[in-house]
Amino acid sequence: MLTGQLPVIGKILLPMHIPILLCSLICDWKYGAVIGFILPISRSFLFSVPVMYPTAIAVAFEMTVYGIIPCVLYKKYNTKKKSIGSLYFSLVTAMISGRIVRCFAEIILLGLQGKSFVAEAFFTGVILNGFPGIIIQLIIVPIVVISLEQSKILK
Repeated sequence: MLTGQLPVIGKILLPMHIPILLCSLICDWKYGAVIGFILPISRSFLFSVPVMYPTAIAVAFEMTVYGIIPCVLYKKYNTKKKSIGSLYFSLVTAMISGRIVRCFAEIILLGLQGKSFVAEAFFTGVILNGFPGIIIQLIIVPIVVISLEQSKILK
């Protein structure tokens, strides 16, 4: 609710990202992909944040990637010996890939409206403003996943 009332906080803290990343790593990529796509759109319907077109739709594609990549890469590169490196590799790859997908989605969606995509605005709005949220994700998600693995809740 806080980020819905103050959209600038949402752009900085990225509140939808952590649940999707955790869903991917805890539940499976199929659940992560579905929840990742639905969450931004349903949040836009319920709270009008983010704005549905083009933002929520573009974010839905970004979050879908966030729902797929961490699980797939972590399962592939995390051998029997639990590795924090493979977890960070999975998260960072998902973050980069998701933002690339969002960039292309915004280019297409803005093009459909006859508007142009401004790379500098995208970089500032999505990358620089979201940097605190990225750091938070890289702290919280590994702590939760490793804690669940060590407690044998997550295998």
